[in-house]
Amino acid sequence: MKRIVTLTAITLLVACGSKTSNSLSEKKAELDKLKIQVKTLEAEITKLDTSIKENTAKLVGLMTLTAGDFKHYIELQGRVDADNISYISPRLGPGQVKSLFIKKGDYVKKGQLLLKLDDAVIKQSINAAKQSLETLKTQLTLAKDLYNRQNNLWKQGIGTEVQVISARTQVETLERQLNAGNENVKTIQEQANGSNVYSDVDGIVDELNVRVGETFTGYMGTTPQIKIVNTSTLKVVTDVPENYAARVKVGSKIIVSLPDINKSYNSNISLSGKTINANNRSFNAEAKLPYDGLMRPNQTAQVKIEDYSATNVVTIPVNTVQTDDKGKYVYVAITEGSKLFARKKAITVGELNGQMIEVKTGLTTGEKLISEGFQNIYDGQSLKVDEMIDKKG
Repeated sequence: MKRIVTLTAITLLVACGSKTSNSLSEKKAELDKLKIQVKTLEAEITKLDTSIKENTAKLVGLMTLTAGDFKHYIELQGRVDADNISYISPRLGPGQVKSLFIKKGDYVKKGQLLLKLDDAVIKQSINAAKQSLETLKTQLTLAKDLYNRQNNLWKQGIGTEVQVISARTQVETLERQLNAGNENVKTIQEQANGSNVYSDVDGIVDELNVRVGETFTGYMGTTPQIKIVNTSTLKVVTDVPENYAARVKVGSKIIVSLPDINKSYNSNISLSGKTINANNRSFNAEAKLPYDGLMRPNQTAQVKIEDYSATNVVTIPVNTVQTDDKGKYVYVAITEGSKLFARKKAITVGELNGQMIEVKTGLTTGEKLISEGFQNIYDGQSLKVDEMIDKKG
């Protein structure tokens, strides 16, 4: 039918030509004009001839639009970290390690003995101090006996008051020396206890960089010699780009996925950094994690922070959105009479979540979005629906 119409149109156009062209260039120019006129006539005939529209109806898939909740997430890389880490150091200064009671990976309890430092000199000091105490005790016993005798004689009128006072003063002096000696022994014993290094937390020995015979100071340069990690309180740490500073705050919802153990956890941001890192233009964010024996510090985590949410909004597949010089648009299917036609609708969009994008204006619930076969269709084109791909949004 279309071929007959086209040939007829060309015949009419040729017959209507008022000039007879002799040169080849004039004939080509005249033919180009006729081709343009033929295309124009074909387009007009296509719009007017319903039989052609029926024959050119395009097979499409539809999506019935519905409203629902919409959330947008910032997807980042993070890591698991311990909330309670202890770096062990000697209480009373460096010392040589004489005994080591742990190895890397051991679980230790708070107050457990980790290692013992050389205490030979301190032990000698304790023995000397105790011997001095025994001497003072003997001297104090004699001084008290002498005082009692002198005091009894004085009561009988024998001797002088000066002798009594002198004996009593000697007793008081020795008593003070004995008290000072006892305190000295306690001090030296406390120093001896300082040679025993204990854990101040429950946890796992994560770092052990000291051996028997080496000097234990707490650090080798910037590396801790003993690091104990309490895995009962873990957190996820991530760096958030600075352009999200206004959207990520304490309390923001977060989804943490640990691919190594195939688990996910819901939490909330517990710390949002107040300074921007000058090197990577980001700020630090943290969220608490529930206890799980499979989690370990420094595990890789995939972090999704919810930075936007809306209710009762229409969302559509992002691949259905097209753009022209006037903005973004989609095609919907409209029933006109007994026929189904494509209609172009301008829209404004919001946030993107995966393959779905939020529609701010232009679409309402119940409309039929052309979700399949929307490529190369035009406004007003007749449609037929592929029932196999008709779905709801």
